[in-house]
Amino acid sequence: MTGRIHIDHFTTLDGVAQAPGGPEEDTVGGFAFGGWQAPLLDDTVGAQIDAGIQAMDALLLGRRTYDIFAGYWPHQLDGQASGIARKFDSIPKYVASRGTPDLPWRDSHLLGTDLAAELNALRERHREIHVIGSIDFARSLVAEGLFDQANLWVYPIVVGPGKRLFPDDGAPIALELLGSEGPSEKGVVLLRYGPTGSIPATGDMTTD
Repeated sequence: MTGRIHIDHFTTLDGVAQAPGGPEEDTVGGFAFGGWQAPLLDDTVGAQIDAGIQAMDALLLGRRTYDIFAGYWPHQLDGQASGIARKFDSIPKYVASRGTPDLPWRDSHLLGTDLAAELNALRERHREIHVIGSIDFARSLVAEGLFDQANLWVYPIVVGPGKRLFPDDGAPIALELLGSEGPSEKGVVLLRYGPTGSIPATGDMTTD
């Protein structure tokens, strides 16, 4: 079995993926629009997100996102979002960190320092591994070519400065569109991209 590593990001039209869920989620850099996704939730995106969560058999997270998830989802097992909470609780959680953090959530595991080797091992154990949020970690996966698919929910909002999956100083990468869905009721478009394994090509439009 060779599993696939997915990066799942909610992003504004200008590419910001920082703190979609709430005002205090990530205020680094003085980010003032935490919770920008909340007014734009709709049934179509909710169904897409739920389908993706139910399909995954492992979570792969950066340390900060893990702490947010571990502080919230284990307490929602009997709540309104119990389907998501129980799915997250039932699958292994793998955490990338430079330190040795406490990982209290059930079935949580710290990755070793050789990221490429660790991810190859995960692909042998799991069919569909998802990175949710975890912007800094996701950037590392993009820069090192260690992902198979990016699922980007693009929202019709522009917020200016903020953390992006593809920052100005990021690595060049060529992508191919694997599929798209939308727009949803609130104008959200889901774009699925895969890396081609090459850098962007250039040409000269002034020649015949």
